[in-house]
Amino acid sequence: MDTVDPLEQERLIFIITLPLSSAIILANLLIIVGIACNRQLHNTPNYFFLSLLVADLCTGIALPFIPRMGLTRSLNFQACLFMHIFPNFLFLSFLFNLVMVHYERYLCIVSPLHYSQFWVHRCFPAALLAVWMPPLLFASLPAFGWNNWNEWSSESYYNYHNTSGSSSGDGSSNCSSGTCQDDEHCSYKQIFPRPFIYMEVYGLLLPAIMCIIVMTGRVLWIARKQLRDICKLHRAVERHEASDHEQQLNVRYAKCVAAVSLTFLLCWVPYIVYLHVSVVLFQDENDNNSSLNIILSCTGIGSMAIIPVILGLANRQYTEPIRKLLRKLRDRWTGVRNSEDATP
Repeated sequence: MDTVDPLEQERLIFIITLPLSSAIILANLLIIVGIACNRQLHNTPNYFFLSLLVADLCTGIALPFIPRMGLTRSLNFQACLFMHIFPNFLFLSFLFNLVMVHYERYLCIVSPLHYSQFWVHRCFPAALLAVWMPPLLFASLPAFGWNNWNEWSSESYYNYHNTSGSSSGDGSSNCSSGTCQDDEHCSYKQIFPRPFIYMEVYGLLLPAIMCIIVMTGRVLWIARKQLRDICKLHRAVERHEASDHEQQLNVRYAKCVAAVSLTFLLCWVPYIVYLHVSVVLFQDENDNNSSLNIILSCTGIGSMAIIPVILGLANRQYTEPIRKLLRKLRDRWTGVRNSEDATP
């Protein structure tokens, strides 16, 4: 993979993330306003979803900065920590909120008569704290000393200047006795040790994704089983083969399966590919900030952040206030146009 110039890297990240970030922020704001304006939606399940929307909104804001974590920049230790820890915390909290929303709805479908007795409903503040505090604590571990700053500082300085061509012509550098006189150079390998990356990817991210996939598959299996029971009742009552209502139910279930499969292919697969590519690149001693790696990071994280938007727009109750407002604006605009046409 060919590496690109740092300015070209910044430009490529800006071109890819700006439309994604703008769309995610705008869509989340519209859904949040829709939930806030509808008093019937002020209940525990929608509070979980509202927390997910807030986390997704923060992820959309931080989206242009997350791919930049793979670039080498001139930052001091405190600024480098913040530029890596804060976006990582926002994304982990988003993923934890996404798991909680799927888990809450999974309980609602698996135990519809007793789901209100589960701890996520009886102890809502504790459940809400559970999706925000663990990501904050885990993402803050490098700030408590689990980092490679001292080991990588001098080495990253030499690598950075050798690759960027900023070293002097005789091969000498501006470091004497192991101390660099220029600004300290910040890289994600200095902040996140290799065990930290492995623990986050294979201990948090991939297990969370697998839990969501398993719960979604279980829900589809339960829906299919209930659909068969409904079809059996229809056949017992109607005394003939498939009725129109049964066909409509089968078509609706097929659309649901197709929507879930398409969401998985478009949203989950790019992110899973990005995770494995990032782990492979982390094992390399050199900084391979190629255009392919940047595109995978931008599209992978952006596709993950679109999932709450899809869930929110699929619920007509969430978008009803916005649709009413758009209808009023359209009717008013139509009335103004008609009055102007009627005026001689």
